[in-house]
Amino acid sequence: MGEISIKITISDRIYPLKVNVEEEEIVRRAAKMINERIKDYQDNYAVRDKQDLLSMAVLHYATAVLRTENKVQNQDTAVADKVEELDVLLNDFFAK
Repeated sequence: MGEISIKITISDRIYPLKVNVEEEEIVRRAAKMINERIKDYQDNYAVRDKQDLLSMAVLHYATAVLRTENKVQNQDTAVADKVEELDVLLNDFFAK
């Protein structure tokens, strides 16, 4: 569709961005999630430094992404194994 200019606030700082129209909601939700995570860390830990809070939030989400990538890779491997098993069974069946 095209790009639009938006402003996102993360940890009391405003960031002007250009995003695709279809991605606007995702970017806004991501910023909201980051701010909620920062607030959670601020409320539950004795950390007040914004840089530390941002780092902790980034670590949280980067770990979640890596966990998800690992899970998807394992699922892809499992699917590939099943397809290979099915291929062997079909080859054996049609070879008779």
